[in-house]
Amino acid sequence: MKTGIFGFAGSGKTELFVALAGAHAANLNRAMVKVIDPRLQPLAEIFKPKKVTYSEIEYWEITGAGAKSLGNKVLNDIRSMDCLLPVIDCFSGLNDPKKQEENIEGDLIISDLAVVEKRLDRIAVDKRKDKNLVNPKEEELLVLAKELLEKEVPLRTNEQIRLAPELKGFQFLSAKPILYVYNVLESDMGKYEFENNGDEPQKKKIEVCAKLERELREIEDEEERQEFLNDLGIKESALDKIIHATYELLGLITFLTAGEKEVRAWTIKKGCSAKQAAGAIHSDIEKGFIRAEVLSWDDFEKYRDFKKAKEVGVLRLEGKEYIVKDGDIITFRFNV
Repeated sequence: MKTGIFGFAGSGKTELFVALAGAHAANLNRAMVKVIDPRLQPLAEIFKPKKVTYSEIEYWEITGAGAKSLGNKVLNDIRSMDCLLPVIDCFSGLNDPKKQEENIEGDLIISDLAVVEKRLDRIAVDKRKDKNLVNPKEEELLVLAKELLEKEVPLRTNEQIRLAPELKGFQFLSAKPILYVYNVLESDMGKYEFENNGDEPQKKKIEVCAKLERELREIEDEEERQEFLNDLGIKESALDKIIHATYELLGLITFLTAGEKEVRAWTIKKGCSAKQAAGAIHSDIEKGFIRAEVLSWDDFEKYRDFKKAKEVGVLRLEGKEYIVKDGDIITFRFNV
């Protein structure tokens, strides 16, 4: 699952990308970033594994935008992304943050409208040749999309269009989940308050000082970094908030596996069955799936002992149709 970081020239997108990815990524445009999950630590204390492995999110820095327009290159590059992360300049005093957001939304909508109109023109030609050449459901959805876009309404607001399999191949930009990052001065932190979700659950906003986050990223010692955060009166790095917000927008959850060899977090789409989750580890485990031994995170926190959890009946066996919950600790039984 790929997230594209972009923004108008001077927005601070490179500084944010390096803050997320680390200094080694300064001359790269792609980075795999760990999703720090505190739930792994207590499991590691119990099993004392040889290694602890976190989930990761793939971030890309998309370059080439102008001062007020994203341009065709950026629009083409972000089409393959699963989530969009535009950076808004709120630190220079040269640009109106609200106007930047409006311009980005406008560019996404205009790009989508061009794709819709081109496809509808093609459908009209095909219908004149043979009506059987046209999928009526696709045409109906495209007409609806055109109506919304002409009203300057992004397609992410319409679940029917956003989830329609008939439109998946178009990769509409305004249908993608989007996380606006307001890049502020350190002295202005707390200036912006956002009401997320509401009418647009696929759109979120977050405030970040990219310069500060990059400085924090350069502190390698974990305790020293936390001490720096405490001195600033900050409970959680904004980067952690960005990563978890991206995770949520992508519709991802985490399940855990634990043993003496490894304690690990695994990423799956929300709504995955136990059998599908097994496939995230290895296709052979999915094919030979028998049962899943599941302990919910809440029950683990309550007992902190797998033997005790089994005795009281909360360590349970589930079949292939069981829908995995975030934080489930799972041991798969399978036969290959």
